[in-house]
Amino acid sequence: MDSAPDTRPQRIAAIDALRGFDMFFLTGGLALVVAGINLFYEKSPAWLLKHAAHVQWEGFAAWDLVMPLFLFIVGTAMPFSFGRRIGSEPVWKIYFKVIKRVVALFLLGMVVQGNLLSFEPDKMSLYCNTLQAIGSGYLIAAICLLNLSIRWQVAATAILLAAYWLVMKFVPFSDPAVGSCAAGVLEPDRNVALLVDKYLMGSWQDGTNYAWILGQFGFGAMTMLGLLGGQMLKLVQGHGKKLLCLAAAGLGCLALGYFWSLDFPMIKKLFTSSMVLWAAGWCYLLLALFYVLTDVLRLNWLTFFFSVIGSNAIFVYMWTEVCPPTRNFSRVLFTGFSECFGDGRQFVFYLCNYGLIWSVLYYLYKNRTFIKV
Repeated sequence: MDSAPDTRPQRIAAIDALRGFDMFFLTGGLALVVAGINLFYEKSPAWLLKHAAHVQWEGFAAWDLVMPLFLFIVGTAMPFSFGRRIGSEPVWKIYFKVIKRVVALFLLGMVVQGNLLSFEPDKMSLYCNTLQAIGSGYLIAAICLLNLSIRWQVAATAILLAAYWLVMKFVPFSDPAVGSCAAGVLEPDRNVALLVDKYLMGSWQDGTNYAWILGQFGFGAMTMLGLLGGQMLKLVQGHGKKLLCLAAAGLGCLALGYFWSLDFPMIKKLFTSSMVLWAAGWCYLLLALFYVLTDVLRLNWLTFFFSVIGSNAIFVYMWTEVCPPTRNFSRVLFTGFSECFGDGRQFVFYLCNYGLIWSVLYYLYKNRTFIKV
């Protein structure tokens, strides 16, 4: 009797490792790295303070790359995860799975920052979290992947970026709270994206300065740029050509993002088109680096630590967001022990905390338990 064909999606080592690299910093690794660097300084150096925090408005720091990289990697994995479904499953079934995942991401986002578990409707926020941005970007990219050729996927990405620029720069608006405003205003408390969010989602949006509704242009474009990176890995033949494509895309996005920022500034809270391109440029270069390490040089032992994290990204994100180290088991288990190390106590605490996280993830990885939504 012939065995059934293997329909499990291919797992790409570079994608898992890069996802884990991103999730490491997002789930407590940043605190560990900062504490480790601070062991060598009497006070935190200026470059560390700059890049270990979000830019307040215009500009871009290393920490601002974490959320865009998450969206980018979601897109990068899509050509592989969808590859064996297309042609073997009815299209409606694929769309059903896409919608189910989007709904799950929105609900998890509400658990993390939307007060869903408070069971108080007036305190719940519908759209306020990275997971929900991923859900929007994933939906847009899925529709494009299922219906458009690669050439039209590129065109769709450009249209998303250009449409957002046109809306933000040329649509006039007025806000009764601050008076009439001309088109193109991009201030923290005065811009068309913030006004749309206030009108559609209510007063809870006051003071956040983030664009969520119109920001979907940027979320979709970021995920689409990741999707195109995945297409390069899947369809381009030969390691050298793959790396050349990724490097060219990375450098091209950096150049386009920089020059566009002269007219449309890089503002992560608005997910502006220039910021999307600038972030995507670094994402492509990181993907190329991890592809070299895992698929070209086969140095998987160097990236194994991150691969374990990346294989259960949503699980570890939810764990560390709902139970941060300052109020979870780590506070009980490691606070007293870390106090024995004097000036190094913060580093020891975060090292033990991440050791606990990674141990659980390794157990899941070893048993091939991959928790998905």
